[in-house]
Amino acid sequence: MDIGTISLILLIGLFVLLAIGMPLGFASGFLAVAVLMMKFGPDLLFRSFGTGPLNILAQRMYGLMTDYVLISVPLFIFMACLMERSGIARAMFDSLNVWLSRTRGGIAIVTAIMAIIMAAMSGIIGGEVVLLGLIALPNMLRLGYNQNLAIGTICASGSLGTMIPPSIVLIIYGLVTETSIHALFKAAFIPGFILGGCYIVYIIIRTRLNPDQAPLPEGGESVTMADKLRALPGLLAPLFVVFVVLGSIYGGFTGITEAAGMGVVAVLIIILVRREMSWALFKEALMRTYKSTGTILWITFGATALAGAYTIAGGPTYVANLIIGTELPTFGILLLMMLIFLLLGAVMDWVGIVLLVMPVFMPIVLKLPVEELGLTAALAAAPSFVAVWFGILFCVNMQVSFLSPPFGPAAFYLKSVAPPHITLPDIFRGFLPFIGLQLFVLALVLLFPEITMVFRS
Repeated sequence: MDIGTISLILLIGLFVLLAIGMPLGFASGFLAVAVLMMKFGPDLLFRSFGTGPLNILAQRMYGLMTDYVLISVPLFIFMACLMERSGIARAMFDSLNVWLSRTRGGIAIVTAIMAIIMAAMSGIIGGEVVLLGLIALPNMLRLGYNQNLAIGTICASGSLGTMIPPSIVLIIYGLVTETSIHALFKAAFIPGFILGGCYIVYIIIRTRLNPDQAPLPEGGESVTMADKLRALPGLLAPLFVVFVVLGSIYGGFTGITEAAGMGVVAVLIIILVRREMSWALFKEALMRTYKSTGTILWITFGATALAGAYTIAGGPTYVANLIIGTELPTFGILLLMMLIFLLLGAVMDWVGIVLLVMPVFMPIVLKLPVEELGLTAALAAAPSFVAVWFGILFCVNMQVSFLSPPFGPAAFYLKSVAPPHITLPDIFRGFLPFIGLQLFVLALVLLFPEITMVFRS
């Protein structure tokens, strides 16, 4: 069977299996075997044990799953679960709230700042959105904040873990594309904080233009400088963890995995010092880590198998010829890729996207004229940095995907802890201005690659 027909069957089959509820890991694994059967037939597929297509897939999966950096994924997830179950995050919220409670839109700003700090601690999003929904949403609704502003702030800010190092998305991208994760972390630093800064600036402007959307607390005593100083200890623990994790990575003292381990130890020590450690807390954090890691690994198994099978069948060359055959300019090809990312992100998990699409897109990107990437041709002086820059573009796209209907995961995370009167359509409506901000940052990174090259060594 020719590769064009196989590609069409594969695309239809993937959407059908996902539509009937089959998990992505199993759907992609099933389709991997189907692709090889269609391309090579059952006899050739199972002949020559140890040297056939199945053996190539096994070697590919073994190489990815035994990469030392992959150990950092469960460690970062465990760190986030520990923080969520302990009082570290709530103490941080209370401390920031003391400093900004008398500021227009202060709680929304506190929520965004807290999300940025938590993103720099753990690099995941599910727990952040749930935690912010439990802590910040009731306070904002109680004070009469606009519901859309409150929802959008929590979900958009809570999704920053995919962008701000140590991002698990960047770790998986680096493993799949064989790109330096250390370089990816350095490149993501400025764009991640630009995105978080955009949220804060938007909140300030929106609440100044329409004060009714963020009323100030009525009555009560003014907060003195002494009160603010007394609240500072609540920030010390989270900032210490950020310093341990990011300081050791950016300082070149440790690798990603060692930094993740040091972060877990730091969080455990803080919990012990705060006298919050209990067997129930530790067990719950472990169980949630096992479940989250298991989900990622199963998707990785299946998607890696499917990407490998499609590669063996000649799929990447076929897709590359299709895209190049459109005779679009370089910028048009990049826009087409961004559109595909956005469309897939609305219906598929990011792990599946990076594992399935990157083996196809990356060879095309690396062959594009480097002087035509961006408006300033900054990448012309560093062509080896193209893969890193494209990884940051991918991460910004995944930021949009977490808020995109119909399957934006941030909406479902928040719905699980939101009051009953807040419906999913209400949540998705609150996302619209924040999706616009994400697309703005995506355009910035696309047009000005030097934003990602500030810390390039």
